[in-house]
Amino acid sequence: MKNRSSFSSKLGFVLAAAGSAVGLGNIWRFPYLAAKYGGGTFLLIYLILAVTFGFSLMVAEIAIGRKTGLSAIGAFKSLDSRFGFLGVLAAAVPIIIFPYYSVIGGWVIKYFATFVSGGVSAAAGDTYFTDFISNPVEPLGWFFLFMAFTAIVVICGVEKGIEKVSKIMMPILVLLTIIISAYCLTMEGAMEGLIYYVKPHMGDVSIKTILAAMGQLFYSMSLAMGIMVTYGSYMKKENQLESSVRQIEIFDTGIAFLAGLMIIPAVFVFSGGDKSALSAGPGLMFITLPKVFNSMKLGGVIGTIFFVLVFFAALTSAISLMETIVSIFRDKFHWNRKGTCIGVAILSLLMGIPSSMGFGPLSFISWMGMSILDIMDFVSNSILMPIVALFTCIFVGFVIKPKAIADEVKVANGTFSGEKLFTVMIKWVAPIFLIMILVSSIMNALGIISI
Repeated sequence: MKNRSSFSSKLGFVLAAAGSAVGLGNIWRFPYLAAKYGGGTFLLIYLILAVTFGFSLMVAEIAIGRKTGLSAIGAFKSLDSRFGFLGVLAAAVPIIIFPYYSVIGGWVIKYFATFVSGGVSAAAGDTYFTDFISNPVEPLGWFFLFMAFTAIVVICGVEKGIEKVSKIMMPILVLLTIIISAYCLTMEGAMEGLIYYVKPHMGDVSIKTILAAMGQLFYSMSLAMGIMVTYGSYMKKENQLESSVRQIEIFDTGIAFLAGLMIIPAVFVFSGGDKSALSAGPGLMFITLPKVFNSMKLGGVIGTIFFVLVFFAALTSAISLMETIVSIFRDKFHWNRKGTCIGVAILSLLMGIPSSMGFGPLSFISWMGMSILDIMDFVSNSILMPIVALFTCIFVGFVIKPKAIADEVKVANGTFSGEKLFTVMIKWVAPIFLIMILVSSIMNALGIISI
């Protein structure tokens, strides 16, 4: 495409990319894993991995996008035609994730509507969530609404839609997270949860802890989905790539840390220190936390603010997923933005309906005990993403060589302070970890090991 869209500024790029990285994984998955794997121990390992593993992969993806000016399918193929398949695999990830992610986004809007209308006690009921998601019709309505919100922003374009919304939503998201965290820490007994969360317990260090932190980092930072390649293709050459990645990491890790700060102490107080109350996935967000809010003073207000925050996090990530899909189709077929967005929205709605109905009329469909939504999540996150990241490391490390990426990073100011670290990570360390993640994810799903 001759006139490719671009972010108007470095700040716009950083906030949009950070918005993509900050999603539901930060809000519900990070606190659960931190609680399960020793609190401060997990935090320390996660931070080390973020500035090494995460930094290297994000630099590679953004540089590939900016160097080629193309989304995933075109970018890899243009650098080496033998690796066109890698672009196809990367493109498949957001196409699979976006529909079911939007289903969960619809659940978030439902809970916001419940809390804002004073239904905190109802939401805290034991069967409220399961009754809702098993309903054959209502979840579809909220799913369609979330998809509509996402499509409207993407239709408006990179600068007037994605960048503008990110500049508004990201600061508000940070502010709301700080407000709820501060309030939760004032609760009687919250300090016990805080100490557990931030104090390292070195006896908890294990290969499982490292793999869990690596998997979360991978999931959280929007890596191996084609997103950072696409956003990189919208990044201007004069913007410093290395410092942008550092800033995205600070945003992403900061929000994840604050999410733990607002959830772990509050759940500790509610459960009397029982870490099992921090169950993974939807159970924490839609079952445990409403009970926590219902037990708090001003719980209705705090719960409403919380679900606004979660909506913003879900929406910014959904926008990046949809934009990546739209960009892929536009690069391939040279369609106009509006028509492509409408087409992608319709396709995603059709793909998302089975995930939405998989807890109700289609609940008889399962595989290894997983619902349709869980199957989509497993295939995309546990299989495709590690494979895409592994081949990206091989592609950068041994085909186009790290120097090609380093040269792109240096375009703005001639420097790349992390070049040696990047080269070692992308060629040797990251591939080994990615193979371990892929194998452990499959073994975990098969019940051979438990992570």
